[in-house]
Amino acid sequence: MTHSARHACAPRFISFEGIDGAGKSSHIEAVAQALRQQGHAVVLTREPGGTPLAEQLRELFLHQPMDALTEALLVFAARRDHLVTVIEPALARGDTVLCDRFTDATFAYQGAGRGFDLAVLRQLEQWVQHGRQPDLTLWFDVPAAVAAARRAAAREPDRLESEAQAFFERVREGYGARLQGDPQRFARIDADAPLAVVRERVLDSLHRALHA
Repeated sequence: MTHSARHACAPRFISFEGIDGAGKSSHIEAVAQALRQQGHAVVLTREPGGTPLAEQLRELFLHQPMDALTEALLVFAARRDHLVTVIEPALARGDTVLCDRFTDATFAYQGAGRGFDLAVLRQLEQWVQHGRQPDLTLWFDVPAAVAAARRAAAREPDRLESEAQAFFERVREGYGARLQGDPQRFARIDADAPLAVVRERVLDSLHRALHA
């Protein structure tokens, strides 16, 4: 599907992005409910993960020490299985796919956060996805310090969540760079607000995308 064609119809592949603690996962179910009320068949999934194989790779990714290239190869391997097994068949059926993270996270975390070679990531992206991108990406943007406070109050950190605040500041900048590279695809959500306010912003962005 061409870039222009993706934006000529209502989005059916929607990704949720943001640094850990931005609150994106809190809103996926609300979006799913809103879409189902409009008659959409909805598939909820996540990355890394979404299939039995990809979930096993997720556990390795989140809890085993590794370098940035190994991280990138693991997430793209998981993504390939996820695309082949879940995402592409769902889109072929006419379902709407809501995905908690997709490739923008790899460019933000491994690219900007780790400082890994973006050209290598772009090559892996092409090999694995063959041009497949979300039709709409909701980016939950929040200062790294705010996200850190939320994480500390919510759960024990995994390997990536244990990184220093400077890492998450770079990741946030990486998301900003992805938005600049494909502004039509992104809806930036100011997530530094109470849950109900952010929820309203999310549903408003979704409504505008569906009726563009």
